[in-house]
Order: sequence, then C-alpha cells, then structure tokens
Amino acid sequence: MRLHNIEAVLFDSGKVLNAPQSGHWFISPKFFNHVNKSAFDNINMEKRNRAFSIAGDYINSITMIKTKEEEYEHFRKYYDIFSKALPELQLQDEAVNGLAGDLTYNAEKYKFFEDATHVIPLLFEKYKLAVVSDAWPSLKDVFIHAGFDSYFSSFVISSVIGVTKPNKKMYLAALNELNVSPNKAVFIDDNLKNCMGAKELGVKAILLCRDKKYFTVQKILSIGKGYKVIHSLNELL
Repeated sequence: MRLHNIEAVLFDSGKVLNAPQSGHWFISPKFFNHVNKSAFDNINMEKRNRAFSIAGDYINSITMIKTKEEEYEHFRKYYDIFSKALPELQLQDEAVNGLAGDLTYNAEKYKFFEDATHVIPLLFEKYKLAVVSDAWPSLKDVFIHAGFDSYFSSFVISSVIGVTKPNKKMYLAALNELNVSPNKAVFIDDNLKNCMGAKELGVKAILLCRDKKYFTVQKILSIGKGYKVIHSLNELL
C-alpha cells in the first residue's frame, strides 16, 4: 500500500497511543486506595474477571455519555455492580464514589507509549491529526494533562457521538472536522474490524500490532487485503 497525497492521520487512542498505568482499563491509579489489595488479590482471578465483565456489560450498554459528570454517575453504577459481584471486598458507598471519581477525573490514568511521544510531534509538522476513539469524555483530559491535545485538530469520542467504531459516523466526524476527504487520510487502530470500517470509506487503513507474534501472523494474513500492518508507530515515519 502506497501512501500518496495524504493530508491527515487518524489515530485510535487505547493500545495505539496510550495504555492504562495499571495494565487494566478499570483499575485506575488510586484503585487500591479504595479497595483492600490483600482482599482483592485473595479472590480467585476468574471471579474478579467475571465481576469486571458484569460491570462492563452495563457500561457498554450506555451508548451516549456526553459530559464528565454523566461519566462519573455511570461509573458509580459500574463500580456498584462490581462491588455486588465481589461481596468479599465489602465496598461501601464512599469507596464506590472514590473509584468512580478516580477513573473519571484522574488525568494520569493512562500512559503514552514512547513511540507515540516521538512520532506525533513529527507527524504534526506535516499532517492534520485526529483521535477517533471508543471512549468517554474524560479521555480528553488525559491528552491535555500530557500536553498532547494541541497536536490534534479533531477529537472524536464514541460516547459523545453515540456510536462506536466501525460505524462510519466515527470516521466521518473526524474527516469533516479536518475538512479532508477519505482518500487523503490514514487511520491507525489495533483492531482489524475498526480498520476495515475505515477502509470501506476509502480511508487507508493501518493495523498496529505491538505484540510480536500477533504482528507476524497479521502481516501474513494482510497480504493482498489492502491494508498495512505495522509493529510500531515509528514505522509511520
């Protein structure tokens, strides 16, 4: 795939530009200020994962969350469901509120990958940049806190739009804000389904596979499919 006449680069956020500090999207930096770590660690991992999954079913069912205040209220419900699934933790309302507050308002909950911090400023010199992410309003604060927000002329969040990728509204929202036609844009995501959604609009798609084994497999599978596979954002340069 040759990238000619490109004017804009669209990025997914999670696993492409950044990742949770804790390694888990719903374990925010101060999670164990509100949850007894010893009690948590003593619970069977399968049961813990099940609790996150049950709570996840709830938050994923809420398609429209436009403000951080709404986000906080929905994550209060999320952690309430989580706490009921793990009664061993004996979480009270104060702890549930604290967990929701930390996940919503802690701008240091995610860390940016080294290649992202290197590549984004360089791409910014030549291209219009956008974030197109399945996330909630608080994600913008993470970028602001890290000093990254100024690089992106468009910031499209699924919960604000009311749909998730690969719905074409996500990509078109960014393209319209950037005033760029699909054939002059590139989209990078770690999810092949999302890449193909962009490709259907005429946007050139790039699948990022940070895991070496996954990269090798996907590199082979991509042959002749019309999308590119990379292992690091440095390859964009």
